[in-house]
Amino acid sequence: MTNQPNILLIYTGGTIGMVKDYDSGALKAFDFAKLLSQIPELEQLDCTIESISFEKPIDSSDMNPGYWIEIATIIESNYLAFDGFVVLHGSDTMSYSASALSFMLENLTKPVIFTGSQLPIGDLRTDAKENLITSIQIAALQAKEKPVVQEVGLYFEYKLYRGNRTTKVNAEHFEAFNSPNYPPIIESGVKLKINKPFLLKHPARKKPLIVHKQLDENVAILKMHPGLTANFLNSVLTATGLKALVLETFGAGNAPTADWFIESLESAIKRGVHIINVTQCSGGSVMMGHYETSKKLSKIQLVDGKDITTEAAITKAMYLLGNKVSDALFKTIFETSLRGEMQ
Repeated sequence: MTNQPNILLIYTGGTIGMVKDYDSGALKAFDFAKLLSQIPELEQLDCTIESISFEKPIDSSDMNPGYWIEIATIIESNYLAFDGFVVLHGSDTMSYSASALSFMLENLTKPVIFTGSQLPIGDLRTDAKENLITSIQIAALQAKEKPVVQEVGLYFEYKLYRGNRTTKVNAEHFEAFNSPNYPPIIESGVKLKINKPFLLKHPARKKPLIVHKQLDENVAILKMHPGLTANFLNSVLTATGLKALVLETFGAGNAPTADWFIESLESAIKRGVHIINVTQCSGGSVMMGHYETSKKLSKIQLVDGKDITTEAAITKAMYLLGNKVSDALFKTIFETSLRGEMQ
């Protein structure tokens, strides 16, 4: 008889951890010590479950790199004692957090599954139970005494995605997330369908977990739009402390060809600001130089974001800058897939 996998739930906040007070109608934080009484179905899972909560659970709109470090530290402290981790998180910034943790947890060989819900756990029509139960089940999946999933994932509405490939696409539907450029890793139906070719591959030689806790917040996002002025662009590019800018361009990485626009970007790059070209489309990839409107961007050495999401781009920039990657190497390393975040 094999030992049951040990799963740690990490509650950061969000709708999934709320229950309704039926007297007042207000939502209040859920007591995870009473988890089994609220979800008795968990007793049917072949694993042991423990939980830990932020001292003060937060709304995910208040999520920031300091909290990412707190999540990473909890995983680091409990890494040897548990076989998998499920992070309960508000949905609004979940893709940012899942992306950040994927970079922070180097050599991760255990599942870290982010999940949440659109309705509170005590609501009659809640999606919280299914998301939580299946996330735990996935975190406990093993083959040949090794975890099936060995990366940061995001589970929502019957699909497990690679965390750093996701983006939130709907504020109302249960199907709140999508992975526009990468297929689901696992799909939940009558059975769990594991899409083995899409799981993150690891070197045969196992390396110890390295937790990176230095993140540089001097990054920003700018979405291109018709009518963007030189004044506004320069105010962003000359912002005090700015080290990297994720530039959401049109289509396959296209932008205006006006001299003032190119000169402003080139001047910032020469000052050491890394400008990362990502598409503002919901799917597809940057192909710099494919069209005339992006040839100049390629020439002035914008970083090619390829098919990375904006969420992964900004967290990857924070991670690389926090690790003191040199200006000379930043472009090369960013354009290399580190955790399966880009093709």
